[in-house]
Amino acid sequence: MRRLAVVLFNLGGPDNLDAVSPFLFNLFNDPAIIAAPNPIRYLLAKWISFRRAPIARGIYKEIGGASPLLPETQAQAAALVRALKGEADEVRAFIAMRYWHPMTAEVVGRVKSFDPDEIVLLPLYPQYSTTTTASSLKEWHKQAERSGLNAPSHDVCCYPLAEGFIKGVSGLVGAAVREAGKHGSSRVLFSAHGLPKKIVAAGDPYQWQVEQTSRAVVEALDTPDLDWAVCYQSRVGPLEWIGPSLGNELKRAGEDGVAVVVVPIAFVSEHSETLVELDIEYRKMAETLGVPAYIRVPALGHDENFITALAELTRQAVKGEPGIRSQAGGRPCPAGHGKCPL
Repeated sequence: MRRLAVVLFNLGGPDNLDAVSPFLFNLFNDPAIIAAPNPIRYLLAKWISFRRAPIARGIYKEIGGASPLLPETQAQAAALVRALKGEADEVRAFIAMRYWHPMTAEVVGRVKSFDPDEIVLLPLYPQYSTTTTASSLKEWHKQAERSGLNAPSHDVCCYPLAEGFIKGVSGLVGAAVREAGKHGSSRVLFSAHGLPKKIVAAGDPYQWQVEQTSRAVVEALDTPDLDWAVCYQSRVGPLEWIGPSLGNELKRAGEDGVAVVVVPIAFVSEHSETLVELDIEYRKMAETLGVPAYIRVPALGHDENFITALAELTRQAVKGEPGIRSQAGGRPCPAGHGKCPL
């Protein structure tokens, strides 16, 4: 009897307001987020989480006191198992969150009890970054080695141009662009979580992949003269971040008198960055700046096209040799991006 385990990775989120502070500490204590050595990183994480916890609790109060990320991911996992029916005698999807439960160490134990013949490690980050995918995969392999989980694993590093992913996003964007057309001229703003410039300068391919995804969606829309831009959100701390920021793009849209269609291009699930930042904070900013209309495209969730893409990535991974691979099996990034794992 052949068993296949698929592990879906995401950041996680607090499941109640008391979990906000420890969630933030886990986030900022990750060397991939703050590269300082211990005990400096530990102390910084304690200080930052203490300072940010009241603000973050206010954010989570806006969406019912907890992150919806886990139930969203559970729905994606269930849909993926259905899409993979017949790929093995038994297919089971597991969810490993990086900074809150279910955390990697406990999920490794569950996978080991399942006793799979093969494991596919599938991050729910379409674009690769050292701060997300690399951190999740590194933690998984550390915990798997510690527990003695020896089944061969296939690591999917990224899928910024996966056909079903692009098709799912373009379908949602197309509907939103038609809605925006009722308000006159419009501009599509592809918004992704930002990164400090020094991380990208060190060879992280995330920004390049975000731009490639956005361009592929525009090409799939096949709309002549579509006005669009890539921008970034969620900046924290004093470092200089990649841009332009979503706030600056909203200001430009207000000055130009165009409606905006805001697309969460790097998020595949609804969570605080979409439900609070995009739906409440940036919407209010757009109104203040005189933007004629603000239309936010939903995250993909368990969109059929996206689940088809995840299933195809899983099949491709199983067909290849154990190790890390992209959607096409080779290196997707130009040579200048030295942090690309391929």
